Amino acid sequence: MNVRRQCISGVAVAAATALGLGALSGCSTDSAAAGNTDKFDVVASFYPMTFLAEQIGGSHVHVTSLTKPGQEPHDLEISAQQRVQLEESDAVLYLKNLQPTIDDAVSQSEVKTKIDAASLTTLEQHGNEVGGHAAEHDTHEGEESAGQDPHIWLDPVKYAEVAKGVGSAFEKADPDHAADYKKNTAALVAKLDDLNTRFEEGLANTDSKVFITTHAAFGYLAERYGLTEEAISGLDPESEPSANRVKELEKMAKADGVTTVFYETLVSGKTAETVAEDAGLKTDVLDPIEGITDKSRGTDYFSVQEANLKALQTALGAK
Repeated sequence: MNVRRQCISGVAVAAATALGLGALSGCSTDSAAAGNTDKFDVVASFYPMTFLAEQIGGSHVHVTSLTKPGQEPHDLEISAQQRVQLEESDAVLYLKNLQPTIDDAVSQSEVKTKIDAASLTTLEQHGNEVGGHAAEHDTHEGEESAGQDPHIWLDPVKYAEVAKGVGSAFEKADPDHAADYKKNTAALVAKLDDLNTRFEEGLANTDSKVFITTHAAFGYLAERYGLTEEAISGLDPESEPSANRVKELEKMAKADGVTTVFYETLVSGKTAETVAEDAGLKTDVLDPIEGITDKSRGTDYFSVQEANLKALQTALGAK
């Protein structure tokens, strides 16, 4: 792989200049050097992509994430140094339409292997309401219209489809280690299949099938397991709900036996607390796994998903 360890190459400097990044020193910092190791260097856009690259690549890859732990990925603005790091890497793994600044950088980059996770499975149009109720009627007044939902990693089945595509891309880009990539991909897919089974069994028999979240991140998960997600805000975690939407949620909660309003770790829970207080409901965490922090209920994708399953089972009254 790349062995340019001490100084940024002329190609990277030229690329940085072309991207309007200004002058850079001839010798790299540790961050830029992260794309110049003797391994297969992968730049990943945010945690779910980083996790895939690490699990599939194993000891053969050096993975660097553009989104720091605890950083809200939707609002990421990557630095000039990170753009140079992208140029110096062997591959980039990202999810198109989730982080516009990364989409822009990738489109301008000359990195040889570009892997768009969104192209490895089927994306769907989701709005504030996804699942059983959403199929029964049109979007309510004041509710966000449907948009292409990028949160595919929260559905273990779709995440497994992405994993297979990433594995194939690694095999093609780094054929010397193709056998190990294939083996690691198979192991990861098997674990995701097991997780899917636990969700299927754990949510098969519940008192309610409806759950409320602040951020419309769990549409794929809801559809996969026969649930309905009612989101206070839309696909954008920072969007503000209308007064009509809040009133509607309060009525729906009573009708469908909802007990809990879920908030997440990287975004303020004030809106969830307000809605829960007005409706006489509890609050709890349902983690969209956009980053692992000290507040996460787990140390990796699988442990956080297990915590999410337990939280849903409690809120929905699983038998």
